[in-house]
Amino acid sequence: MNWDDLKFFLAIARTGSLTAASDVLKSSPATVSRRLDQLEHALGIKLFSRHQTGYALTDEGAAMMDRAEAAEHAMTRIERAAIGRTIDATGHVRLATAENIANHIIIPALPEFHALHPNITLEIHTGITSLNLTRREADIALRLARPTQGHVAVKKVGVQGYALYGSKDYIASLPGEGAKCTKQARYIGWAEEFSTLPMRNWLGAVAPSRPPILITHSLYAQVVAARAGLGLAILPCFLGDPDPDLEKIPSSVDEQTQEIWLVTHQDLRSSRRVSAVGDFLTNLIQRNSALFSGQQDA
Repeated sequence: MNWDDLKFFLAIARTGSLTAASDVLKSSPATVSRRLDQLEHALGIKLFSRHQTGYALTDEGAAMMDRAEAAEHAMTRIERAAIGRTIDATGHVRLATAENIANHIIIPALPEFHALHPNITLEIHTGITSLNLTRREADIALRLARPTQGHVAVKKVGVQGYALYGSKDYIASLPGEGAKCTKQARYIGWAEEFSTLPMRNWLGAVAPSRPPILITHSLYAQVVAARAGLGLAILPCFLGDPDPDLEKIPSSVDEQTQEIWLVTHQDLRSSRRVSAVGDFLTNLIQRNSALFSGQQDA
């Protein structure tokens, strides 16, 4: 068998279709189909059952899945070990992080980074889906949840605080002062798919009988809605505190925090270019610790 055909098998198994697998592999559906036929012929078994709705693993295919992923991880480790021996701080580094941390903290500081490391190209991924470092979808990541699986090294680099924010005019229109304002306030909420967010859970506990005035799928939309005076939004302090159009209201949200973790694949820890990016991110988060924690004015 051609061991390279395992990549095609895994892509089809993970996506469920030839078209989606071809997008992942940067190939054509015809090539993906041919490589699958080639693998099945070499093994003498059917790995998928074909349906109009897509490709489903057969019992034989499901039994092969774990072994194929183990082979994939082994090959990735060999590749990473070679990459990790890079001598010069030069080359391409893929960073996965939250969009707002990238746009408001990291990218404005990149001129400083590139002055020190002009030969490093940084690629920043800010999608909602967490990239898999084990499958080399990213080299390094900043995450708000500590990974519990994978061949990765993790280091806590900071703490992100949250608070309630609203437009100055909207807050002025609320009865009472300080925390008392929140009893009659309208809230901007998160969609059901973000049920694990601590901000969404806090809102559900504080105002369970009051539906949000607006439900959003992005943090930036929350900021814009709060600026527009629609209601109060729970925002990271690094976004809310510097915004001249927003005002903070004391509440129990102030006790909500998330730890910020720097995650690096173990096999790339010795890579100078990855270490350079990791050191830069660690220093950047730590010197902005007061902004992230919401203690900047203290």
